[in-house]
Formats: sequence, C-alpha cells, structure tokens
Amino acid sequence: MNTNFTSPDFYHIDDLLSEEHKLIRESTRQWVSKSVCPIIEDYAQKAEFPKHLVKELGEIGAFGPYIPQKYGGAGLDQISYGIMMQEIERGDSGIRSTASVQSSLVMYPIWKFGSEEQKQKFLPKLATGEMMGCFGLTEPDHGSNPSGMITNFKSDGDDVILNGSKMWISNSPFADIAVVWAKDENKRIHGIIVERGMEGFTTPETHNKWSLRASATGELIFDNVRVPKKNILPAKSGLGAPLMCLDSARYGISWGAIGVAMDCYNTALNYSLERVQFGKPIAAKQLQQKKLAEMLTEITKAQLLSWKLGKLKNEDKASSAQISLAKRNNVDMAMSIAREARQVLGGMGITGEYSIMRHMMNLESVITYEGTHDIHLLILGHEITGHNAF
Repeated sequence: MNTNFTSPDFYHIDDLLSEEHKLIRESTRQWVSKSVCPIIEDYAQKAEFPKHLVKELGEIGAFGPYIPQKYGGAGLDQISYGIMMQEIERGDSGIRSTASVQSSLVMYPIWKFGSEEQKQKFLPKLATGEMMGCFGLTEPDHGSNPSGMITNFKSDGDDVILNGSKMWISNSPFADIAVVWAKDENKRIHGIIVERGMEGFTTPETHNKWSLRASATGELIFDNVRVPKKNILPAKSGLGAPLMCLDSARYGISWGAIGVAMDCYNTALNYSLERVQFGKPIAAKQLQQKKLAEMLTEITKAQLLSWKLGKLKNEDKASSAQISLAKRNNVDMAMSIAREARQVLGGMGITGEYSIMRHMMNLESVITYEGTHDIHLLILGHEITGHNAF
C-alpha cells in the first residue's frame, strides 16, 4: 500500500483546527503510515486481525480519547476524537472499528452509565488496551429493530442469570468484557458487563467475510450465564442508553469515512499523474479530471459537515438526527469515491497493491452497521415530518 499521503484541504479547514488538533492528526497519521499501511493488505488477504496493533492503539491514545484523565483517558474534545478516527480509517475501516467499539461502545457507556466502582475497575485498563471490550446489541433476528431483542436476564440472589445471543459483534472473539444489552423480567433494557471466563459465555468467530477482513467479528452466546448484579450499569436503562452509545460511534464513523475517501482520492490522483495513455498522463484527460474534481468537492463538503458536527458535540448540542445525516452522507460519499477511484486505476484497482478495493469492500459493512443507510434516511424523515415511518 502506498504510504505517500497528502491530505486534501481545499477550503483551508485547518484554519478551523487548534494546534493541538493538528498535532493529534499528525501523530496519528504517522502511526498509521508506519504501523498499519505496510501490513494491512497482507492481513486483509489472510482475513486475520493484527492483534499486535491493540497495544499500539492504546499507546497513541485511540481508546477513549475523550474519557477524563482520572479514568485513564486523554480528556480530549470531540473533534480530536473525530480526527483520530479519520486517520485510523485511512489505514483500514476494521482497525478504526476496533478503536470505535472500545471508545464509543464500551468505555463510553461505562463512563456515562456505570458506577464509580465499575469506572475505576474497567476504564483505565480499557484505555491502555490491556483489556478489550465489545458491545452486544444486535441479535440474529433483531438488527434495525433492537427493541425486539430477546436476550434477557432473571434475578437470582446477588446475581442475574443471562440467556440469549448477539451477532455481528466487532472484537468479540478476543474481548475480555462485553457490554451487553438485555431485558429484565419487566422487559426493561439494561446494560450489563459480562466478563470473559463466566461460565456459559462463549464468543464464536464469524468467518468467510468479504468485508472488514482485517477485523475480528463474532457472536456472543449466553447460556445461563451467572453475572453479579454489581455488573449492571446503574445510571440509565431503556433503549435510549445503547442509542446514546451508537450516536457516539456514528459520529466517529462520519470522520472515519472521510479518511477512506481521502486515501482513495490521493491514490487515484497520484496514479492519474503517473499513468500515460495516448502519449500523455491520464490526468490530462477530461473524464479523469471530472472524477477527481467531484471527489475533491464531496470530500470538502464532508469535512465541513463533520467539523461543524464536532463543534456541536463539544457543546453537547448535536442531535441524533444531525449525527444520522453525517454518518449517512459521509459513508455514501466514501463509497462513491472508492468506486470512481477504482475506475481511474483500471485493472490495477482490483489488486492488493492498492488500497481501494479493500476500502470499497470494508465500506459495505460501514454503510450497514451502526444504523443502515436506509434507517438513517428514516430517522431524518421522522425529524423532518414528525411522522415515524418505522
């Protein structure tokens, strides 16, 4: 994979960033170029997760960067988090998924909804990568309708007995803990921390994926798992709790998709300048210039969208519908750019010598997880009209 990367900034969006933001971006970008780009094609071809990167992700602060320092995080703002996800996803969507899940779907709910004891026990180790987590919401028969979940627990003294299963869970095969969403005897949804080694808790890996091949995906199976009641997240229950986590993850994805688009654009631009046909570089041809101009336009719009959303997040003003708009737009934008960039490269675009085809396949997952493309459309439709189409 080509590590010669120049970030497009046609509207001088860097002027809107602080020096700290730019320093975070540069350090994350350097790590991606050094540790991810040289190895990722090989791991994707092998359909293997590069586990050695977990420790390094912890070292660069990619796990829970906005979590307060007293719990092991860096205490950074939301734009810093977004920038880190952008740079990591430039390397690979699967590696960004690992960081997103740890940050937004494991550390975030423990920080927001957990007890002080839970925060002290889990967050510092999650921040370093010494402990890894996953998020159990989606079920085999309940994807876009999480409220229909059947995973449940019943009280038994100081414990609960948990039964059910979850599917399409990033990080599950190697996770030390799972933040699982399940219904109590009154059908109320709660978050519960299930720990590796609890009897009846298994995490079979999902194989034969064409997408996110360098990411570990699996299931969560609960067969009469006895979990202490002190592992239930006490501060919030109901479906709104996991949806808050998904908002945080979707926000990070809106930035991450820009990283993919930038990488595909950069690859196509460099190739078009070097590839000579009919006596001149294909960059001199009108149709190639059209592709590149449209790519740059869409990237610039997405950059402004996520930057403004980051400002709203910093002020705690970002609505779920605003986050849906950015996630939906930016992932769709990245998919279009990946496809156009592949065409610029012709036959070379399908090879592992370039990152484009891997990005394109990864985006087929990114456009579906954390709310499908169509579900985000309906979230916006509900916001606009006041009528729920679900």
